[in-house]
Amino acid sequence: MAVLETIRVKFGILITVLIAVALLSFIIDPSTLQSVSASMSSKYDVGEIAGKSISYENFQEEVDKLTSISEMNGMPVHGEEAMAAVRNQAWNQFVDEYLFIPQARKAGFEVGNEEMYKMMSGEIMSPVLMQIFGGNMSKELLVQLESQVNSDESGRMRMFWDNLLENVKTAQYYSKYESVLMKSNFTNSLMLTEQIKDNNSTFDVEFVMVPFGFAQDTTIVVSDKEIKKYYDSHKKYYRQNASRDIDYVVFEITPSAEDIEAANNAIANVYESFASTENMKSFLLANSDRPYDASWYKAGELNRISRKVNDYAFSENASVSEVISEGNTFYGVRVMESAMVPDSVFVSQIYLEGDSALKADSLAGAVNAKNFNSLASKYSAVYQEGSDKQGMWLLLNNAMTLPGFDMNEPFVMNDQNGKWVLLVTGKTSPVAKKRVAVLEKTAQASNKTRNEFYAKANTLATKSAGKYENFQNAVKEDGLYAYPVSKMAEGANSLNSIDNTKEVSRWAFEAKVGDVSNIISIDNKYYIVAALKGIHEEGYTDIKEVSPVIRNILHHQKLADKKTAEVAGKIEGLGDLQSIADALGTAVSKKDGMTFASFTSYGLDNVFIGAASVAEEGKVCGPLKGLNGVYVYKVTGRDNGAFFTEDDANNRNMQLAYYAMRMYRPVMEEAADVKNNIARFY
Repeated sequence: MAVLETIRVKFGILITVLIAVALLSFIIDPSTLQSVSASMSSKYDVGEIAGKSISYENFQEEVDKLTSISEMNGMPVHGEEAMAAVRNQAWNQFVDEYLFIPQARKAGFEVGNEEMYKMMSGEIMSPVLMQIFGGNMSKELLVQLESQVNSDESGRMRMFWDNLLENVKTAQYYSKYESVLMKSNFTNSLMLTEQIKDNNSTFDVEFVMVPFGFAQDTTIVVSDKEIKKYYDSHKKYYRQNASRDIDYVVFEITPSAEDIEAANNAIANVYESFASTENMKSFLLANSDRPYDASWYKAGELNRISRKVNDYAFSENASVSEVISEGNTFYGVRVMESAMVPDSVFVSQIYLEGDSALKADSLAGAVNAKNFNSLASKYSAVYQEGSDKQGMWLLLNNAMTLPGFDMNEPFVMNDQNGKWVLLVTGKTSPVAKKRVAVLEKTAQASNKTRNEFYAKANTLATKSAGKYENFQNAVKEDGLYAYPVSKMAEGANSLNSIDNTKEVSRWAFEAKVGDVSNIISIDNKYYIVAALKGIHEEGYTDIKEVSPVIRNILHHQKLADKKTAEVAGKIEGLGDLQSIADALGTAVSKKDGMTFASFTSYGLDNVFIGAASVAEEGKVCGPLKGLNGVYVYKVTGRDNGAFFTEDDANNRNMQLAYYAMRMYRPVMEEAADVKNNIARFY
């Protein structure tokens, strides 16, 4: 009894919960409980691959690892675009691990330990290693790298090495799989001969065509039952990703007339200094939206700033312009220098690294155009055997801001690993160019202006009170325009011409139908108030949404049947195309030299061209129900040419093979019902 009492006291709550769950299972359908449980867990998953959930924590751990490895390789990840690329790489690694490699193994492919050893020791050099290390990988470098891994106590090198192993192994699986897949696209000589023959077979055809037209035939009835039958038989075509329908009002924060006047005054106040300053770089840094650019410009190249700026700079006797206005931007233009300047120069180069870099200055003092190549062959770490000039052409728009670009005047430049001894040994023909300073001020919305736009957005949000009906009334009452967006994807990052609107998408996927958002600020340029009109869950489009489209399809099919029957009745007993054309109130058309392979170039139904390509010569055929009309036709001649060659056939087969190569991964992912929810979290 004491034991039972202990159980009752200590486990009473647990027993109560178990009893409650048992009773609940009688009330609620078990499949419903399972569905709710799955939706709750998947809400916090980045995705699902072949039935395996990818949690946010595991995914972010992989992203952090790849980010660290990228930084170790001297490529720090900056900006959203770069981070998106890293996240995409992380996702692909999960797809490889959970889907592709298991499928490759299932197909009989393996990458064994001995094979990996040979690749990682350099006996068989993996393309991955050559790509990562810029083609400079060797057995010796691999030994050095592995030694660094074993001696690194921080573990960072081990992380890099393990990721390298993973990439090499995965790439080998892809190489084997794709090699077999490519070779499976085999065309034997008999098949090749038939392809060439079929594509060189042309035919001439005369035909009469009665179009279906676009007007609705009120005598044709499409029932709901017919729509349901069509929907069920074509359901796979109505599969959809999750999306949302919204209306949104955007308040673009634009400068007021007062703000524009302030920008004009700001440029006017410093204009005298702009015209006379001797330190233009510092002056523009302190007073202009555009820094000083010492590049040499040809006429027309300043159009990228403003056509008015370019026109003044290259006008006769140009010196310092008056204030130039264009929209909300004001410019001042000062021509700093005019000269005949080449577009580019050839810079010969000697690269010194390690201890050799100490010789850079003395080498620069001794080198000239005549001995440059011989000294380069002796000292340069990047010398190319057999090359007459060890160097490259540089565009002067960028290069002229660097020192020493005079002919035969050697100079030294440093980089993080060594030093360059450079010498200009060639130039293009000089052309008229100018160095131009541009003082630029663009009017910005003041805090007062921002507050005015915010007040307008707040008025709409307040009147809406979170309800779509109120939102519609407020939009109408205040004379606003609500932009409609249909089927906005999760994570969508643009609304019409506005970018970085992911916050709107995130709100829409968390809201309920009929909800109205608070004010959403975008890049300090826009205020948006959005309303959620509709929800489309992942799966199959509701039949109600596609019924109008299906109704039109079925109406067209019935109209085609009706028109075909009418044509058949009108031409019954007629044996030549002219009398048939007269009976149908139309004319006989003719097409010569047609082929089945190039049907898209004729502007005619594929159905008609396909039927005519195999029709008996000289026989009137039809009526044939096409896609857009009814055809009655007669093939009047056939010919075999030689314009489609064996090379054409091989190229076409190669294109099909490469198409298959691009499609096998998406096909795998579709079959495994892969779900990518990354946009939900980032």
